[in-house]
Amino acid sequence: MAHETFFGFTKIIVDDLDRIAGFYKATMGFREYQRVKDDVAGEPMEEIILIHGEQMGQSVPLIVWKFPQRKAPAESDSILGFQTANLDALVGKVVAAGGSVVQAPRDNPEHGVRVAFAKDPDGRLLELVQML
Repeated sequence: MAHETFFGFTKIIVDDLDRIAGFYKATMGFREYQRVKDDVAGEPMEEIILIHGEQMGQSVPLIVWKFPQRKAPAESDSILGFQTANLDALVGKVVAAGGSVVQAPRDNPEHGVRVAFAKDPDGRLLELVQML
């Protein structure tokens, strides 16, 4: 029997929608699928839905979310993880798009990975992994 519930998306709260969406498009290969303006419990919100592929459902979307009437958290308590076939190239893209490296790529053979840690322009921690 298939599960009726599954993990469907990740939303990150940001201060500048276009800047952060641009970062994830430039570094992680997302494309903009849709923009939404609405309200949640009477508070205005805006979001940009980022996906891989041509339509929803081909991958787990990353949604960049803003409450226009308040500032975003200074730093996040979450870590976004991305896998890549070329860790060094991805780290270069992160830096070129305004992110920063907090731990340079290093091999971790006992876990079968090469890993780096970086931050997006808002200071959100990213774990970047290449399988060995």
